[in-house]
Amino acid sequence: MDTQSAQEGACDPPPRPAQPGKPARYVSKYSEFVRREAEKNKSQWKTMGPAKVAVPSPNDFLQKRSKEPKPAPKKKEEEGEKLLPLSVPRRTYHPVVRVKKNFIYKNAVAVIRGEPKKPQHFCVDSRQGDKYLLEPSGLFPKYTRKKNYGVIPKYVTRRNEEMKREEEEYQASVLEQLQKKAMKTLSEEERENVLKALKKKWEETNRAFQSLPVLTDTSYKRMHKQELELKLQQLEHDIAAIENHKTVYIANV
Repeated sequence: MDTQSAQEGACDPPPRPAQPGKPARYVSKYSEFVRREAEKNKSQWKTMGPAKVAVPSPNDFLQKRSKEPKPAPKKKEEEGEKLLPLSVPRRTYHPVVRVKKNFIYKNAVAVIRGEPKKPQHFCVDSRQGDKYLLEPSGLFPKYTRKKNYGVIPKYVTRRNEEMKREEEEYQASVLEQLQKKAMKTLSEEERENVLKALKKKWEETNRAFQSLPVLTDTSYKRMHKQELELKLQQLEHDIAAIENHKTVYIANV
């Protein structure tokens, strides 16, 4: 057995060297102090909300007219300043008179004295009985029964008067313009003087026409001859008009 144990011990692996252990974790001696300071300086509003919130009481609800200003409390009257009640009512006092009304009697009297309700006129336009009011349909002659039916409105009468006045003013202005531009009559002496002047002008023009050469071989001679002929014709026409008419009118231009 000794040889067997010796053989087994010879085959075992050599023992491993002992490994050194891990150093202990470093812990600062100020860690507790820092933790207390952080908890001390931590703000409540930087978290999810205040740690404790006051819950309102269900009796503190908003009441009606609670926010309106309240009058000052009345001062208690002192015994020496109390006013005696007046036996005579004031002038401004109006007693309240309560009268009982019989509404049934009042309604009955109103129905008896009231006018009966007028029936409404209907128009039925189908065999099924479809009907509609006749007055607003245009088939009922309500406009012809008016008191002022056919009477000219005041604004139309006023407009017609204005138009008539404007027409009269226009006719008066036209007549005034015609009177200003009315033709005047030549006197007999003026007529004779005009006739003599025309005849003298005709003689001068005729003498110039007779003095023309017989041969008109140039364009200037032909034009001059035609001009004199036209003047003679116009003068003869004017002389004949004045001689045939005893009264001559001249327009004021």
